[in-house]
Amino acid sequence: MGRLFGTDGARGVANSEITPELALNIGRATAMVLAKDSPRPKVMIGKDTRKSSDMLEAALAAGLCSVGADVLILGVVPTPAVAFLVKNYNYDAAVMISASHNPCEFNGIKIFQSTGYKLPDEIENQIEAIILDGAEKPEVKIGGEVGIITYSKTAVKDYIAHILESKEADFTSMKVAFDCANGSSSVTAEKLFGALGIDGIYVACEPDGVNINDKCGSTHLENLQRTVIENNCELGFAFDGDADRMLAVDGDGNVVDGDKIISICAKYMKNNGTLKNNTAVVTVMSNMGFFKFCEKNGISCEKTGVGDRYVLENMLANGHNIGGEQSGHIIFLDNATTGDGQLSALKLLNVIKNSGKSLAELAAEMQVYPQILVNVRVTAEGKAAYADDEIIKAKICEVESKLGGEGRVLVRLSGTEPLIRVMLEGKDIDVITDLANEIADLVKERLA
Repeated sequence: MGRLFGTDGARGVANSEITPELALNIGRATAMVLAKDSPRPKVMIGKDTRKSSDMLEAALAAGLCSVGADVLILGVVPTPAVAFLVKNYNYDAAVMISASHNPCEFNGIKIFQSTGYKLPDEIENQIEAIILDGAEKPEVKIGGEVGIITYSKTAVKDYIAHILESKEADFTSMKVAFDCANGSSSVTAEKLFGALGIDGIYVACEPDGVNINDKCGSTHLENLQRTVIENNCELGFAFDGDADRMLAVDGDGNVVDGDKIISICAKYMKNNGTLKNNTAVVTVMSNMGFFKFCEKNGISCEKTGVGDRYVLENMLANGHNIGGEQSGHIIFLDNATTGDGQLSALKLLNVIKNSGKSLAELAAEMQVYPQILVNVRVTAEGKAAYADDEIIKAKICEVESKLGGEGRVLVRLSGTEPLIRVMLEGKDIDVITDLANEIADLVKERLA
């Protein structure tokens, strides 16, 4: 990760870590790096529903215009809408203001290239060098060379039309609940799924600037579970604050996570001959049950580091067309350049309708292995020494041997905190809990 940009853009507490001054400078540097060959760069800005998004939007727009870029304000839209529209509208770059699933006091800045993909590390590094090191001095424009700001009236409509292109069935008989997290999908979900003829029950779709992700959305599924059961819905979908993630619940309120959604869709694609390279891409944190499901159904599986950007990198490098994370960030590369919660919901609805099975029946095809995660707080020195600690390595090998082929061990460093995460999976929760604690105790003894 860089000095400003993490695995998903720059993120922090708005007006404290993500300040208007920083946003202005990011706007200037973005125009310099991504549109340096354009005499009059065009950059679009989208945002989620946080109060601070307006403030950061104004600062970004000012920074962009000050170096001669013209700005199109999209308003409140999902992150995947920005990724789609920057290419569809033939813009040089796009910026999304959002902190995704985080509480309202946080905000973030994600940047997209003209292709609709998030920035690679080398371009983020160039932007950071301009802002933090003064590697290049922004050429501030005056007079008629200053950029102008216009406002889109078609962004939501055009994005919804794009998602509707993936419709494969008639959904008019379905009753479905939607939790919009009081976020970006509040402006799109009812129009989108209403256009499909679905009898929708919509909750958490009245944003007030501070209630985004507040006891709702994909990080608080109790809201959706209750809505599905109380309204006798067939299933429900929950999106996060910027609608690039989706988790589902079946008609009984049982959670269907990203692993299960990818397994359902990958099998459907394989049966239809549309699963490229017969492969799905997930991270090392996916449940062991997912890998067993793939083996059983003749689907190859590739594992990446944690983070949707690494999933996408693998998909692009190897020509795969479905991948994602347990958290519900799922990429359908034939249709989108980033995770899209509402597209994922439509893809899953297609499978349900065309298979004639309920979500519960489809989800039951993948067995979820019990999982235990123990976080061990360590010193900075301990964190640095972990990779070379032969005693801990030996202990991990010993535990893996005990589990045999019916479980797995994953011990990794946290990318953001002074923690070592010890994760075990297996068929017996009591056994893996004891074994996880054995490793955690050793890590604490040697590195804390």
